[in-house]
Amino acid sequence: MAAGSFFTGLGYLGEGFRLIRQPGLRLFVIIPLVINVLLFGLLFVLLADLFAAMIATAMGWLPDWAWLQSLDWLFWILYGVVILLMLAYGFVIIANLIGSPFYGYLSELTEKHLTGQEVSVGGGWGQILKDIPRALWREVQKILYYLPRAVGLLILGFIPVINLMAAALWFLFNCWMMSLQYVDYPADNHRVSFPALRRSLQKNRPAALGFGLPVALAAMVPVLNLVVVPAAVCGATAFWVRDAGRNQQPE
Repeated sequence: MAAGSFFTGLGYLGEGFRLIRQPGLRLFVIIPLVINVLLFGLLFVLLADLFAAMIATAMGWLPDWAWLQSLDWLFWILYGVVILLMLAYGFVIIANLIGSPFYGYLSELTEKHLTGQEVSVGGGWGQILKDIPRALWREVQKILYYLPRAVGLLILGFIPVINLMAAALWFLFNCWMMSLQYVDYPADNHRVSFPALRRSLQKNRPAALGFGLPVALAAMVPVLNLVVVPAAVCGATAFWVRDAGRNQQPE
């Protein structure tokens, strides 16, 4: 199998955005998107209420000086920045946990759209419900792969001199994880194990990092990160069909 190039990988997210507009795919984009928007709004409101209580407590500790009491607006600005950053980095994980059964089926439909061939004999809502336990377990596997490596990079960030490289390593790791995260959906549809998927992407690392780079950047942009998830699923499926999944055998 000839490995794809970094620049080939870069183009798959753009293709994913084109694919999610296809009539046959829109329903399985809209449903998890609505769920994610509701979840995003709920989390934001809950965090806002919590932060409002913290601000009220902190302001109660300050002396009763008008200029100090008027600083609550500054706390709210800081809150907005911090919360947006937290949601930008953490939302993709939550969205994938909730939407994983839908995204698996979206990947199936995308592959059928691209190749004209059925991925599996089953389908529809019954198959989505049946696949929920397996889809959730795949998400857990990805989290278990991610956490120890993220902790290791976090520790490197506290070591002088080495921490200068930690930011670049962290970003490269995020690009790699985005590729693993989304190419896993078509791989799972073909019953390719998570370890086998990792080996396949390692052989195709330039294209995998090329695909993961724009996904990682888009995931950092609030609101855009709501739409990038289904687009990344479709783009990853195209990547699987043309590069990563060629000659793969189920395990």
